[in-house]
Amino acid sequence: MVMTDPLADMFTRIRNGSKALHDLVEMPSSKMKEAIAKILKEEGYIKAYRVIEDEKQGILKVYLRYLEDGRPVIRGIRRLSKPGLRRYVGATDIPQVLGGLGLPLMSTSKGVMSGVKAEKENIGGELLGEIW
Repeated sequence: MVMTDPLADMFTRIRNGSKALHDLVEMPSSKMKEAIAKILKEEGYIKAYRVIEDEKQGILKVYLRYLEDGRPVIRGIRRLSKPGLRRYVGATDIPQVLGGLGLPLMSTSKGVMSGVKAEKENIGGELLGEIW
């Protein structure tokens, strides 16, 4: 089976793991996925992430975070730009997610970053997805 959209797979694994209340989700690693996991960690959506090196491409382990009452911190995560239809936005057109309560994820010329950071640095790019 050929995977045409590894980021959609990552988002689906995180979404499903969060709804099933799993502590950990695993997926094949890549630099883009590691960069997204780093942003999710910095913004407080996940507890931690780890890359396990193996003879292939490595495994990315994402440790999910939950509130004290047991509800998942991640309410939703969605892929916006797809292989068949890429979405690019300028620095002034970066959308807000749930009126600023969520976070857009972007791939820019300066690397993968949150939409908030891209807006501060006044750069646009590909709108990868959003999390809330």
